[in-house]
Amino acid sequence: MKRPRRTDLSWLVGRPIAHRGLHDSSCGRVENSIGAARAAVARGYAIECDLRLSRDGRVFVFHDDSLERLTGAQGSFAARDAVELEQIAFREGGETIPTLERWLAAVNGAVPLILELKSDFSGDVALALAAASALDACSGPVALKSFDPALIAVLRGRDSAWPLGIVAQSDYDEEEFGGLTPSLRQSLTRFTHAPETRPDFLSWRSADLPVAITSFARACAGTPVMTWTIRSPEQAESARRHADQIIFEGFLPDGV
Repeated sequence: MKRPRRTDLSWLVGRPIAHRGLHDSSCGRVENSIGAARAAVARGYAIECDLRLSRDGRVFVFHDDSLERLTGAQGSFAARDAVELEQIAFREGGETIPTLERWLAAVNGAVPLILELKSDFSGDVALALAAASALDACSGPVALKSFDPALIAVLRGRDSAWPLGIVAQSDYDEEEFGGLTPSLRQSLTRFTHAPETRPDFLSWRSADLPVAITSFARACAGTPVMTWTIRSPEQAESARRHADQIIFEGFLPDGV
């Protein structure tokens, strides 16, 4: 039976959103770990986390495209099968890289989840499809977002029951975007993918705000806007003038 589509998105921006969970290296809680998820749940924060595919198509919660920064392993995340990844421990805290299924079970629908689909902008939409399939058994409040319009467009074309969002910024000058084609770069900066993606919400870089796209979306379409990554109460106060909710780390914001 098809899951009914959520129309009331107030839950999406109702609580401050913990960036990669409520991680804290001083306590051994690594970003995107089960411990970081449980810490956010304990304080009632919504959670943003990152999704990647293993070589054999399992969905994991992990940010980087390589393993070195957070674990003792080396090389590309996507080059490892699921059975290998599940055995790789973080440098701190003793936990292993979690599958999306383990992450969802740990949260158990207690707080909203905003899942970011990572992408190399190759046109491969396998992660989007695998994540949607993994969410079939999830009853809690969940939304999906990505920098890559192709991943959101394919889910939109399948009439996804989950709210879909675009992660965006006003320029794409960083090294990680160096492989963008001119046409894709133009689509991202001018937001011309909107007819295909039709985002239910936007997730915008805080340093860029205010911008015309988010101002128009909020005022004219009632589209929720969250902003990242907020690292102080002062930054949060400023961000909330131009966005509906913050994605934060490194401090505990008010509003819960």
